[in-house]
Amino acid sequence: MHYVYLLKSEKDGLLYIGYTNDLKRRFAEHNSGLSKATKPRAPFQLVYYEAYKSRADALFREKNLKRYSRSYQELKKRVKGSI
Repeated sequence: MHYVYLLKSEKDGLLYIGYTNDLKRRFAEHNSGLSKATKPRAPFQLVYYEAYKSRADALFREKNLKRYSRSYQELKKRVKGSI
């Protein structure tokens, strides 16, 4: 399986969108500071994830969320009670 996920920094409340094929491992990497992109903002809460069979579909969804603010805003509305 391939996952697109949304993390919330407990430090500053900012959100991070990512992709992985191993959600547990990747979440642990973010929280332990092994990811350069998120190291200064750890620790994190996993707010939301989507699972895909296809790597291409997951990467397409991640890119859309990062590239198009409308998609990102709709996702934030969907999970507003969690963030």
